[in-house]
Amino acid sequence: MYLEWNITIPALTGKEKRKAYVYVPDESRADDSRRYPVLYMFDGQNLFRDADASYGKSWGLLDYVTEHHVPLIIAALECNHHAEEEPCGGRISEYAPFDFSDPDFGSIKGRGHLTMDYITKTFKPYIDSHFPTLPDRDHTFIGGSSMGGLMTVYALLCFSSVFSRGAALSPSFDFSPAGVKELIRHGRGEGSVLYMDNGTEEMPTQRTRHLFGEMTSLLIRKGLLVNSRVVPGGFHSEASWQRQLPFLMQTLFYEL
Repeated sequence: MYLEWNITIPALTGKEKRKAYVYVPDESRADDSRRYPVLYMFDGQNLFRDADASYGKSWGLLDYVTEHHVPLIIAALECNHHAEEEPCGGRISEYAPFDFSDPDFGSIKGRGHLTMDYITKTFKPYIDSHFPTLPDRDHTFIGGSSMGGLMTVYALLCFSSVFSRGAALSPSFDFSPAGVKELIRHGRGEGSVLYMDNGTEEMPTQRTRHLFGEMTSLLIRKGLLVNSRVVPGGFHSEASWQRQLPFLMQTLFYEL
């Protein structure tokens, strides 16, 4: 079963509507007593269907989970499509756990805490009350790519009472390496499971490769259980992230 509906996030964009998406295994209809883990995801418009995707190509997630009968509920929110300089900010602001400056985007006000407040205090309770979830921490996951990957790391470090496992594909550490290091230094998340990857084609320099390795090392030293992969030929794109689905699912379900 795949559903989508309109929601608002008043703290971020007032009364403006955006989409929420949920996938529930069809098997749930045959056994109404069964409950499922939940994977919360960012950039919901890019996950399930090409027709909804920002750049015309999705992760193909709907096809993958139905074909492989993955016993998982997936709940996602559409991102903010506004430009960063507009009064309400944009996707980067909503997916930034901290303030930072960037040569291309200028000064970014980090509003990731407001995004996570909505997910944990409004969206998750709604999903738990309307769908057959296992609502406890051990069965509550989070995932995303790019800035959504950065938010996944943030969620495991700073909302570890809610999320136990995550998948961060091509996380945007390079916007503010110092900010990410501060998150890791002050966060928690010991024992949380994290799948994290980056493609060789999006790490073209020694500096970018070193940064990914350094963040992996810091997260492991923090106590997270990290499955970190460098994807040969991997790009910063939905098509590339789609090819990583078997690896991230294997990590999310490891010894669950």
